[in-house]
Amino acid sequence: MSFTLSLTPAVTMDLRVMVMLLFLCALAITTTEGGIPKCCVTTSMDIPTNVLRKVERAEMQRNNGACEINALVLHVKGKKLCAHPKVKRKLKRMQRKKDGKQKRH
Repeated sequence: MSFTLSLTPAVTMDLRVMVMLLFLCALAITTTEGGIPKCCVTTSMDIPTNVLRKVERAEMQRNNGACEINALVLHVKGKKLCAHPKVKRKLKRMQRKKDGKQKRH
């Protein structure tokens, strides 16, 4: 007893269209992942001093685009921390002190 499946041309076309749509949806999802910003949704004023000393880079997140709140994004050892924008003053003071100590040596 053998079983053969014969598809009509209309079913074959529908199957091709479905596969193509599935492929295009997967492609759209994977390519737009990079375009979706990673926004801070909460911020902290309590960033420990030892963490602030290790900040490699800092950037401001503005609430005028895709993100809903202003935040200071701190990059520390490959991680992002969301600080309140007022923390920027403390960070700048610490960086000035650090730069001053490095110039003396």
